[in-house]
Amino acid sequence: MHFITKSFKELTIDELYELLQLRIEVFVVEQTCYYQDLDDKDRHPGAQHLLGYHDGRLAGYLRTLPRGVSYPEYQSIGRVVTSDAVRGQGTGHQLLEEGVALCLAQDAELAIKISAQEHLQGYYGRQGFVTVSDVYQEDGIDHVAMVRAPQQLISQ
Repeated sequence: MHFITKSFKELTIDELYELLQLRIEVFVVEQTCYYQDLDDKDRHPGAQHLLGYHDGRLAGYLRTLPRGVSYPEYQSIGRVVTSDAVRGQGTGHQLLEEGVALCLAQDAELAIKISAQEHLQGYYGRQGFVTVSDVYQEDGIDHVAMVRAPQQLISQ
């Protein structure tokens, strides 16, 4: 996997098209979850878009958001998605590792919070995320809140 990170304004039209196409392909069509994907958070000045390419095609994507955008006391990772063509090959784990590293580079002392689909707790758990809520519905899908403590707290 080859990763690139860009702000919204740095994305080319083709990159924006590809990432939106992948998000819609998986979240809306594959998961039959009809929701408002474009939430203005993509354009936040602190948002970082992580695009993962495999054989020249967009295979994975996520965005990171600074503290205060999704959660008052946490930075966050969201819209984590991999294409069907690369699932089961470790691509999702590589993507999430890169996303966590991106957050740590922004602020290694600030915890990361996510809203994870309930069945993916093990996936996120491999990167140190711990479930901190009961199951709740988000866009008709069971989710849980998960938090990854700051790096220095995990290593103690």
